[in-house]
Amino acid sequence: MVARALSFGSVAEAYERFRPGYPVELLDLITAYAGESLGTALEIGAGTGKATRLFAQGGIAVTATEPDAAMLAELRKHVPAEVTTLQAAFEDLPLDSSYDLAYAAAALHWTNPEGRWDRMAALVRPGGVFTSFGVPIGPADPDLSEALRAARAPYLDDDGVPSPDGTPADRPMQWPGTELQQTASFTDVRQAVIERSLTVSAEDYVGYLSTVSAYVMLDPADRAEVFRRTLRALPETVEVDARIHIHLARRST
Repeated sequence: MVARALSFGSVAEAYERFRPGYPVELLDLITAYAGESLGTALEIGAGTGKATRLFAQGGIAVTATEPDAAMLAELRKHVPAEVTTLQAAFEDLPLDSSYDLAYAAAALHWTNPEGRWDRMAALVRPGGVFTSFGVPIGPADPDLSEALRAARAPYLDDDGVPSPDGTPADRPMQWPGTELQQTASFTDVRQAVIERSLTVSAEDYVGYLSTVSAYVMLDPADRAEVFRRTLRALPETVEVDARIHIHLARRST
């Protein structure tokens, strides 16, 4: 998992090009949950700043942290100058500051589960908010999903990241909500989904796959073959299920 977490720097430019951004509806949902204006925010695993820009444009003073130097360099090209950037893993962040909001955009599963919520609680002020959100992109058509699974099968069993705590996909509450419900440091745990679909070209869909850690970790020759097989299986354009899955919790006072 550590190797996968640090694999994205090699595809930083592609990550910026092919990964979708986040809509203002996400910021509105988090602000409504907070019930007050959010002045400061800490971002964990900022990547190239897809989420950073949303929160910074909302007038929040964001400190964006990212362990990979190449990803952080790409982020700095795209975020406003007032965003504070820091190269650091979540586990190495100093605990001498707390924030109104701490958030992770498709990055929380890369953090060490040992002491995760004690450390998170130290970074969020009492009454403040933690949120984790992500977009597990895939074709909207289940038949196409199966065709793509068959295309990658000789080289890759699964291109996703399993639930870190083993929560089955059919449970009403998903990870990290399941963990948040078990810690005394956070309360009022909620789960939400923002419905969204996108239409992309077959080439852009493969471009997105090139930023997914399971493919990045493949041998280059195998990865190229998987992408050739995938392109052959794809129609000219792909309707993508790009729903945003969100978990929210409030720091106990």
